[in-house]
Amino acid sequence: MKKKTHFWDKWKKKDTFEAKFEELDATVLTEKDYRNSVRIEQYVVERLEQMIDVTKEIEDEKAEYRIVTSYLNDIHKIEELPEEERKKIGETAVNVVQLNTARNGFLNSTKKLTDAQFAQLEREEKEIPSAIKRLAANEAYQDTVKQDMKYLEREKSRFLLHKEYLNSQQHTLKRLLYVITGIVLAALVVLAAVQGFTGIDVYYGFLVLIFLAVVSVCGVSLKIMKNNTEIQVAEQSINRAITLLNKVKFKYVNITNAIDYACEKYHVRRSAELNQMWEFYMEAVKEREKYQRTSEDLDYFNGRLVRMLSNYQLYDPQIWTTQAAALVDHNEMVEITHNLVTRRQKLRDRIEYNLNVIQEQKKEAEQLLDKVGDKKPQVEEIIRTVDRLMETM
Repeated sequence: MKKKTHFWDKWKKKDTFEAKFEELDATVLTEKDYRNSVRIEQYVVERLEQMIDVTKEIEDEKAEYRIVTSYLNDIHKIEELPEEERKKIGETAVNVVQLNTARNGFLNSTKKLTDAQFAQLEREEKEIPSAIKRLAANEAYQDTVKQDMKYLEREKSRFLLHKEYLNSQQHTLKRLLYVITGIVLAALVVLAAVQGFTGIDVYYGFLVLIFLAVVSVCGVSLKIMKNNTEIQVAEQSINRAITLLNKVKFKYVNITNAIDYACEKYHVRRSAELNQMWEFYMEAVKEREKYQRTSEDLDYFNGRLVRMLSNYQLYDPQIWTTQAAALVDHNEMVEITHNLVTRRQKLRDRIEYNLNVIQEQKKEAEQLLDKVGDKKPQVEEIIRTVDRLMETM
């Protein structure tokens, strides 16, 4: 199917660090910029781009939130079953647990994974390779963003120091102008007095004095003008650095949240650790193939367990084959529930954070609507589109 192209796509710029740095001249809204519709338009477009990106993140987060909620609903349904029905399910689950224990005993003679790690990797086997790649890419991107932040902090500090030095020099040069003026006036008085009292012709003295005064004043004035130009350049550079630093910090927060959530989900600290766990799991899977008879028995009871649970309209009866111990041991069920509740809370926090980001960006864009010139209808339509997307989520 051909991918639909939204009309706002043509506004999107190349999202690279270097490109954003080159475009920053139009991203700082100073008092002067509020009279420049082109700069305001570009600033508003950037806010809209962020709103669209964050909306896509919220869609993914809400989809996973619904999945986690469905798992919690399944637990509630199972716990509400009549005692007799739970007992039958428990008997089948005991067989599943025992066969899993026997199989894991074969597979983990030299144990490299805990039962919980093995069960989780088995449950999410299809998505683990992509999760490893995604986590590794996010870690690399986080390191890049962190370096960018350090660089921008240094650049901002450098320009601030340079501006401070120029301002100090300006004060010195202005005082020097007063000193030169005072000296010239004093010399004029002296020459006038000499001519008045002695009758000596000081015409050439006047010429020399005027020449030196003009040269000195012009030299100092040119230096002051040059410093003013450099101060303006420094201020623009500071604004560019601050704007890009804010963008980079925004990206850093988002990518760090994604990394933290993935690490929490898989109980690891880095992608390398998850990759090592995956390699151990793949070795264990190969070992499992050596014990086909046990696997056949396990498949039988797994199928039986799934068929029994399917009678209760669960969201995912199949998942209980990898956590059958929770159907036998209440403490296991409590731990699974706790993990799902924690996972759902983290998703809710991320959704709320991103919703606040959208509201802030939307509010800022709406405040500048009257200043975007002939792009106002398109901007309003994008804002309405984002609102509709939020309503459907």
